[in-house]
Amino acid sequence: MSVLIDGLPDAVAIRCLARVPYYLLPKLETVCRSWRDAAHSTELFKARQEVNSTEDFLCVCAFDPENVWQLYDPNRDIWITLPVLPSKVRNLAQFGVVSTAGKLFVLGGGSDAVDPLTGDQDGSFATNEVWAYDPVVRRWAPRAAMIVPRAMFACCVLDGGKILAAGGFTTCRKSISRAEVYDPEKDVWSPIPDLHHTHNSACTGLVIGGEVHVVHKGLTTVQVLEGLTGGWRVREHSWVHGPMTVVNGSLYVMSHGLIYKQERESRKVVASASEFKRRIGIAMIGFRDDIYVIGGVIGPEGWNWDIKKMSDIDVLTLGSERPGWQKASPMTRCRGTILGCAQLRI
Repeated sequence: MSVLIDGLPDAVAIRCLARVPYYLLPKLETVCRSWRDAAHSTELFKARQEVNSTEDFLCVCAFDPENVWQLYDPNRDIWITLPVLPSKVRNLAQFGVVSTAGKLFVLGGGSDAVDPLTGDQDGSFATNEVWAYDPVVRRWAPRAAMIVPRAMFACCVLDGGKILAAGGFTTCRKSISRAEVYDPEKDVWSPIPDLHHTHNSACTGLVIGGEVHVVHKGLTTVQVLEGLTGGWRVREHSWVHGPMTVVNGSLYVMSHGLIYKQERESRKVVASASEFKRRIGIAMIGFRDDIYVIGGVIGPEGWNWDIKKMSDIDVLTLGSERPGWQKASPMTRCRGTILGCAQLRI
């Protein structure tokens, strides 16, 4: 890079540019070539951390349109559309999504379309492909594929920044118990002990109290990872069933029109969620200190009624004695059933 700002050392100038909000970086690029290079440099993003100007974004992908992701900026209540995920798999869904090492990862998934690799038309196949979105260069890139193709599986980030994938279904809806871990720095997948048991239902991965919990829909048992080499132990829990998320280390569940804070063997009602009882295909995620309920569809109420695809974002603020709901700006591109969401720090 040439001199960024006349009269200032580049080490100081890069810290000045690091204070520019992320959504304005495309405009920063138009000033001059040196600023364009800075906007795509790892030095700028390291400087954002040093001057405490990192920002948290909510990443969302919905059924409509296909393979489009958007970022929500809560500080400015605006949406940013990402480049289209360049996967050749059509109708990709039931994938895992997490963020770590400053990137958004989309892992595996299934499709009811024709398998582009084999031509398989059995109506159900899984992929092991992995994609990472890099907000520095603002594009998607393929990463090392998972050892096992899988969809509807547990996926979460361990304390050290590695990604865990466990269970789910492989091609032809065959449930699997195999588990593996990905190191984003080395771009390598490694096997870890299999789940204690599998089940013919989707599973979710949650990190609670520093421990990985794998929850199968419809089961009262939870499998907890005892270290990457220690295997899994099975716990019996009386948790309510429904969309789940973790906020500040605590588990929250939406069930029967209510939001519960779920302890190990007890729960308490936090807020009403009756307005979501008619919606299907929603996502619920802990974002910063709040709970976000995103999108979904409302089915037809009678003959010849259309299905309503939602782009709404409802926010449950938890930082008060009586948590209440607020509206955020709706998604500008995405709508309908939510296929994936995650929090990304840039």
